[in-house]
This record gives sequence, C-alpha cells and structure tokens, in this order.
Amino acid sequence: MSAVRKTTRQPSPDEELHEHAEIISHQLKQGLSMSRSFNKVLDVSSGNIHSAGVKPITFIRQVLAGCLYPSLLDGDDFPPDVRSRAQTLLSQCDGNSIGSYTDSSGLAYVRSNVAKFISLRDGGIPSSPEHIFITCGSQRGLMSVMRLLCQSEGRSAVLIPDPTPHTLTRILETVGLVPLPYRLQEQGGWSLERAELKRVIKTSRTHCCPRAIYINNPGNPTGHIQSRESIETVIRFAAEENLFLLVDEIYQNTVWVKDKEFVSYKRVLVEMGNPYHDRVQLASFHSLSNGIMGECGLRAGYMELVNVDEGLLLYTEVLLTGDINTPVIGQIALDVMVDPPRPGDASYDLYIQEVSYRLSTLRLNISSAVDFMNDLSGFTCSTVQSGIYIYPHLSLPHTAHTQIAGLCYCRRLLEDQGVCVGFNDCKKEDHTDSHNCFHLRLCVMMSSDDLEDFLCRLQTFHLQFLKEKN
Repeated sequence: MSAVRKTTRQPSPDEELHEHAEIISHQLKQGLSMSRSFNKVLDVSSGNIHSAGVKPITFIRQVLAGCLYPSLLDGDDFPPDVRSRAQTLLSQCDGNSIGSYTDSSGLAYVRSNVAKFISLRDGGIPSSPEHIFITCGSQRGLMSVMRLLCQSEGRSAVLIPDPTPHTLTRILETVGLVPLPYRLQEQGGWSLERAELKRVIKTSRTHCCPRAIYINNPGNPTGHIQSRESIETVIRFAAEENLFLLVDEIYQNTVWVKDKEFVSYKRVLVEMGNPYHDRVQLASFHSLSNGIMGECGLRAGYMELVNVDEGLLLYTEVLLTGDINTPVIGQIALDVMVDPPRPGDASYDLYIQEVSYRLSTLRLNISSAVDFMNDLSGFTCSTVQSGIYIYPHLSLPHTAHTQIAGLCYCRRLLEDQGVCVGFNDCKKEDHTDSHNCFHLRLCVMMSSDDLEDFLCRLQTFHLQFLKEKN
C-alpha cells in the first residue's frame, strides 16, 4: 500500500478500524501472523450478516437460480411455487431474460408488489406504484432525495439523530448537505424530545438552511422503536418548520418485544388527518440488505415518495437514470421479500421455519449479549427492541481525549483479540472529568457459537485492559 494517500478528508474511526482489520485478515490468510492468539478476525461492526456465516433464505435463492438459469425450471428440482414465481418474473423482463435493462425506477411488476406490501402493512392505506422507486439499496434512494434538497440557494442542511447510522455522515458529505445532529436521550430509551429539535433548528438558522429531518425507526444502532406519539411529534415539527421527512425503516421486520410494534411514518401521517396528511412531504426507505434478509450483495431497496408533486417524481427518476437500473437479481429478491410464500404454498413451511429461526436466534443473542455487557465492569447496555445491533456504553478511567482513548481501546481489541467493532465517542456533556465514555456498535446477528467466541474474546481483552490501567 502506498504511503501517499490522496484524499480530501481523514478516514472516520470506523473506516480506520475496518481498513486495519482487512490488513490483519490478509496477513492471517498469508500466514504472516502466526504469533497471534486468533486465526480469524471477527468483524461485528456492520450488518454484513452473510459474511458472518448466516445462510440465505432458501426460497430467495431458488427463485434467483431459476431466473438465472431457466432450464432448471423444466424439471422437478424446485417446488412448484418457486417455478411459478420465477416464470412470472421472467415474463416481466424484456426477452424473458434478467439480462435485459428495466426502467430506471425498476420493474413495474415489482413496484406494484412493493405498493401492495406497503398497503397491507399500513392497514389498507393506498400506495401507488408510480410513487415507488427501486434503488441500489436504501442509501441510493436517500442520496437521490438529498440531492433534490440541495437544489435551493444557500447552505442546505439536514437534521440527523445522534447516535446515527455509521454510513449517514459520508452520504451527507457526498451530496454537500450540512449535518445538524439532534441528541437522542439514552436514559429515556433513546427518546426524541421536541425541545431538542427546536434547539437545533434555532441555532442552525444563522449559518444554514434546514431542509429535512432524517429519522431511523426502528433505531440504528440503538435498537429503539418510536411510539406513535413520538412519531406524531416529529410530523408536527416537520410541518411547522417546513421540513422534508426522510424516514429509514429498514429494520421494520426485526421487532420482537411483545408490547412494541412497528408503525410506519406514512400510516401515522395519513391517520393524523388535516392539516398534516396531505401537506408533509415524506420519503420512506426499506432495504433487502438489512434485517432478516441480509442480502447485502444483491443491492436492492425501495423508496416511496408521499405528498410530492409530479415534477419531483420525474426529477427523481432522472437522477436514478445514472444507475441505468438496479441490478435485476436484486429486484427479484426484493420481490420475494415483499411477497413471500403464503400459507398453502409448497415453500411456505420452510420459509417460515427459516425466518423464525433467524428471529429467535437474534432475540436470544441480543438478550445474552446485553446481559453479558451489563455484567462486565465499565459497560452498560440499554434494552434493545429491534434491529441487529447492541449499543453498549463504556466508561474508562480518564487517560486522554475521549476519541483518542476510545480508538486506542478499539485498536488494541483488534490487535490483541481480532475483534473489529464499530465506534462512537460521546459528547462532552456525557462524561465527567474522571472518565472517558464512548459507545461500541456491535452486530450480533450470528450463530450462538460465534457470539460466544466474540464475547469471550472481548472479556479476555477488557479484563486485561483494565488490569493494565489500574
């Protein structure tokens, strides 16, 4: 690797840790790190769950196989509903081939099924395929809308949560939007307070122009679920301040707490009635990459635009033509996600079994990991209600600036035990002069054996680290 690195900015702590993890992994594969106590790096910093050994959903891969190689559909190797779905999807492609281009906004058939999925999810509230855009993952759709927000004069800005998804800051930098962080209250279960939103708006208007507010619900990486009352508060705030609502809902299918349920922003907006339901502009996002499916490499997601005029719909499609179209195999898998096997279908029982197993494994892993963290000196971890992450808070004896101390801890963990974690330092008001406080972002969607390996490595390192500091 060259010593000279041409870049316009410094890598983030996450990027730095990930790059170093790749170097160590390469060394292990080449047999250059024989002295290490581990033989593989455990990357728990991101939701790339298939790389952690999670197996794909059978029905998705069978439909993909049939579409990629239609001769497989002539025999009896696949269940009849797989053959039927693959044949239907092929008939929607030009030349009956997934090698053909589609519309830049996606196959009309898939967009129609996405609209049906949204309407069913939201209790029958209509959804129009013309307002659905199939994108190369949720981030591509988010970037398209954000570029639209930059078309006005002045320095455009977006309110974003703190903590925030680890990729969001890079997206804002790419499109040229100013981030305006609003603090979530950890002691209140990562609650969002109207007074905090008002504070951010008031202080920002002197140097930029807020155009939108970004929400992730369920929370990433915090794992909280917004109540209907909280959602209504955000919608009223967006209406008062004339802000576009950008709502990331990619973990909507990973809610397991009995007294909690996912309610979409669109549903709440419509059910609030006048003067909000036809006034507040909204873009919502979902993805094949995250949650239970975890099909990161297939690169597909969808975006629904609500209460936007025809000009904005057309301009959005123009922006998306830069990709020509989302890869068709991703569109096919997305169709399966929004329209899975139904009761009575040949593949239904296996599909439900695989999805239920993933959810139960995830729920048990979350519970085990949270309990483990709360028993480990210096760690506290809030209850997680959804998603694939835990987000523990770590307090260490004061030795240096918070970010420096936190990065030192994470680098040492990677070097000594081969564990790559996500890192986020706290703001000054979160810690005292005698301690450094920061959070670790840890994906626990993995096998129970891998989770045990990860927790064991973390405990071994942590206890040794504390021993050295005392």
